[in-house]
Amino acid sequence: MVGNRVVESTATEFDLLVELARQPGRVFTRAQLLGAIHGVAVESYERAVDAHIKNLRRKLEPDPHRPRYLLTVHGVGYRFADD
Repeated sequence: MVGNRVVESTATEFDLLVELARQPGRVFTRAQLLGAIHGVAVESYERAVDAHIKNLRRKLEPDPHRPRYLLTVHGVGYRFADD
């Protein structure tokens, strides 16, 4: 839930969110996230993480274009805000 609103997500989106939120502030590479949620990291699928993060931001962030929770670490990957 976000506020009083129920947010629906795919299983992959949920798994990504859980993995990031378990360790706020830790920077994950796309490969690490894929490995954590699928058990295997395949380079050709790494960009799929970007699409899932984009979808999660649309569902969770007050302003998806200026995320507060799901943050990009340029050249590395993503992290969940730790503040």
